[in-house]
Amino acid sequence: MGQGSVVLDDCSFHECVDLKDFEAMKTVAINPPDGEFLVMNYRINGEYPAPFRFYPYIDEISQYKLQLTLKVRAQFPAKHFATGVLIKFPVPKHTSNFTAEIPKGVQGQSSEYKDQERIGVWKINKFQGGVEHTIVCKIQLQTPTATECRKEIGPISINFEIPMYNVSRLAVKYLKIANPQGFTGKNYNPYRWVRYVTQSSSYVCRT
Repeated sequence: MGQGSVVLDDCSFHECVDLKDFEAMKTVAINPPDGEFLVMNYRINGEYPAPFRFYPYIDEISQYKLQLTLKVRAQFPAKHFATGVLIKFPVPKHTSNFTAEIPKGVQGQSSEYKDQERIGVWKINKFQGGVEHTIVCKIQLQTPTATECRKEIGPISINFEIPMYNVSRLAVKYLKIANPQGFTGKNYNPYRWVRYVTQSSSYVCRT
């Protein structure tokens, strides 16, 4: 298991994994339990391109009005795309009105404002790699405190899933089922396949 110069800073395995050949050959043997389980956790501290990059701009239109222009760029290859993209950002507690504008003609995007939570939400159904999207949010304040309140915008968080893409470049090069007869009597037949997916966990941008 591995690809090129990928270096793991830390890793741990499920108890069903036999690691006797891992150090020398980067190979593991698995005696899987029933159902879905996590084979390996790993951590990488080295530099690698983040899937998304944020470009937030905050303008003071007046002491009663702020404007947030948020650009988000997908930094992964154009052949991939993210699904279920959900971007959230807190707005000032003294917000009296919130409106969001998405460029005309753009499909598969929507926005909403959760007044009780003071949170703006931007939904993008499909985000193609190498593409940039923009939303403009106008924030009306109850009091003339724009200079102070601009600090209350953010942090920006994003949730997403990118099928068939692996940020760390760690890859499974070969998968073999050594004893298919051992599955006799089970409610399933074993077959080989590998699916890569990148999912967000805690992905935050400070404004």
